[in-house]
Amino acid sequence: MNVNGQPYCTIWIKEENPETVRIIDQRRLPFDFIVEDIDSVDSMAVAIKDMHVRGAGLIGASAGYGMYLAALEASRASNFQLHLQESAEKLLDTRPTAVNLAWAVERQLAAISKESSSEAKIQTAFETATKIADEDADFCRRIGEHGFGLIKGISEKKRGDVVNILTHCNAGWLAFVDYGSATAPIYAAFNAGIDVHVYVDETRPRNQGARLTAWELGQHGVSHTVIADNVGGHLMQHGMVDLVITGTDRTTYTGDVANKIGTYLKALSAKDNDIPFYVALPSSTFDWNTRDGVSEIPIEQRGGDEVKYIDGFIDGEERTALLTPLESNAANYAFDVTPARLITGLVTERGICEPNEESILAMFPERGSSPA
Repeated sequence: MNVNGQPYCTIWIKEENPETVRIIDQRRLPFDFIVEDIDSVDSMAVAIKDMHVRGAGLIGASAGYGMYLAALEASRASNFQLHLQESAEKLLDTRPTAVNLAWAVERQLAAISKESSSEAKIQTAFETATKIADEDADFCRRIGEHGFGLIKGISEKKRGDVVNILTHCNAGWLAFVDYGSATAPIYAAFNAGIDVHVYVDETRPRNQGARLTAWELGQHGVSHTVIADNVGGHLMQHGMVDLVITGTDRTTYTGDVANKIGTYLKALSAKDNDIPFYVALPSSTFDWNTRDGVSEIPIEQRGGDEVKYIDGFIDGEERTALLTPLESNAANYAFDVTPARLITGLVTERGICEPNEESILAMFPERGSSPA
């Protein structure tokens, strides 16, 4: 994707130093565009936990590159395998809900274990990290191709009138390596000349919609309007939304979806107003070991200060303001689970399927007739 006309991915290897990983520090967007160098497992763990990087696909890619950095460090440690395992656990402890993180770490451990020499382990870790990142971008591009038909169909039904799409949080290219999941069909439709408009939920408390989705849609030239989180239901009641598309951080093999807090409420509103509600995801975001998302998916709880305080841009610099009484307690559940019964379909790199075990396993037959 482009930033001020220059193409970027969200994570890459520093050209002049292949032992350094570069990321976009998303905490400062949209006010400052900062590229950060990551050269240790500790730094990558901080970047994931403190949300320098965030989003299902990008967390996975960051964990993949984190394991590459771990292999580099392990080659200088007294015990390669012990250091590698400790590094893996450090990365796994950063964000509990996004399944891509564990998937990437486990993929790296399996690949590295097949090699005998330190040099071969490092090379394999590098190649695997690159594959994880490249696959993520390619899968998102294909999600865009499959989801494009949904928007095209609505446009044709409306005889070319604007297609209004509501999305929640940021499931754009900033949340992946490129293209995004929920935004990939929007970009594909926009690039094809379809008149699209996006209602962007602000997504409290970290405001990923207001700060990130709005910024990247603007960079691409897509018409959009930022709304408070509680406005979506009103818009749906009054026929102002044609389609809801969100991303997901973990989806069960039965179709339950864990996504940014507030997604469940949007799905309820869409169901009540007969508006199609689709979830876009690469296959790396499926949890093949979990059946009941509501009872089994761990929900990350973050610090209350994210709710009590808000960051903004005043007089040319970013500042923090208190929103609540100082002594008030604040709860900060980062995700909620939308049951499959509220979801119209899942848009994957292989196509669109229904949110149920039979349809999902038919789309991914290599998983067999029952979960792994």
